[in-house]
Amino acid sequence: MTMSPVSKWRRTIAPFPSSLQKTRQLRSDATLEAINRAADAKTPTLVLYNYPSFSGAFSALFAHLFHSHLHLPCLILPFSSVVPFRVEDLCFEGLKTCYFLDFIGPKGFSVELQRRTACNVISFDHRKATLAKIPPIDDYFGNVTFHVNVGKSSARMVCDYFSRQLRCTKSSDGNDAASSLLNSDDQCHMELLLNYLEDGDLRQWKLPDIRAFNIGISEWRSNLNCITNPHMYVQLLEMSIEKLINRGKSKLSTRTDLAIEYLNKPFKLRLGQGFYGECLGVRADTNPDLSDEIGKELSIRSAAAGLRPIGAVVFMQRKRLKVCLRSTDGNTDTSEIAKAYGGGGSPSSSSFIIKMDEYNQWRADNISS
Repeated sequence: MTMSPVSKWRRTIAPFPSSLQKTRQLRSDATLEAINRAADAKTPTLVLYNYPSFSGAFSALFAHLFHSHLHLPCLILPFSSVVPFRVEDLCFEGLKTCYFLDFIGPKGFSVELQRRTACNVISFDHRKATLAKIPPIDDYFGNVTFHVNVGKSSARMVCDYFSRQLRCTKSSDGNDAASSLLNSDDQCHMELLLNYLEDGDLRQWKLPDIRAFNIGISEWRSNLNCITNPHMYVQLLEMSIEKLINRGKSKLSTRTDLAIEYLNKPFKLRLGQGFYGECLGVRADTNPDLSDEIGKELSIRSAAAGLRPIGAVVFMQRKRLKVCLRSTDGNTDTSEIAKAYGGGGSPSSSSFIIKMDEYNQWRADNISS
């Protein structure tokens, strides 16, 4: 039986039972083939990006542009937390640098990969929760680097990083490298896209039509696998802010029309049996994805009815009763209620799970709209 290059290398550095080889959780046969080719070519650079994250995909684009400018071989792979790689899957001879884009990997993953391959590991992330996941400095050497900045999106950090690298690097033939990852036409366009991505990633929601943008771009999520979609980089470069916002507005209008149907029969909900006041609520079991639109409109109607400016959308989720709270009032914090019941969120948007018996004690008689 012929053994693949990856299998040969794994046998030399990390033996493991053949039964485990059969249960490797790689995303697809195409991914396995890509790793085999990289191992055979002793590709020096591996790029793993958070999938299916837009910040991860745009980060992968910038890594692709950098290596293409310099004609440097690299393997770029989507990394899914649902079907993750194992360290063994990525250990091949010749690996010198591995990038983690928009995530730092599962616990201990990057440190173990560095230990087994002696490669440099460089990670980028913007999430506050990531700070607590960075291992103690004593657990790894200087060739594992974590770039975590909660004030910048991962995509922007990666763009800045590879732009600097490009300016300081010469191509393999000795000529000066191009000074920019992007041409002048793409530069302004991409800067605006990064602004919108960052506004959403950092939960700032300040830019005009940011909600419509996020809804419009969400349709592209299924295209963010560069292995199954080899046109991903071109598609990302050609994305139009205007088209995405217009598409989002169209969907918002449709969603708003659907949400209105749920607003005809609101009921009064005694939050925490009245401890947190009262607000208007509805059941939306058949269309829970409209909870944001329904909740915000309910919060306005709740305030007009003399109740707290909160809208409560209640629905069954995996045999559990979920309550989503929304508020359009800047002085109202819905998360204090959610946290009291084991949930969480932001002041204007939060959710939690509640037992049916307790929910029934919160529920008042139906009232007219």
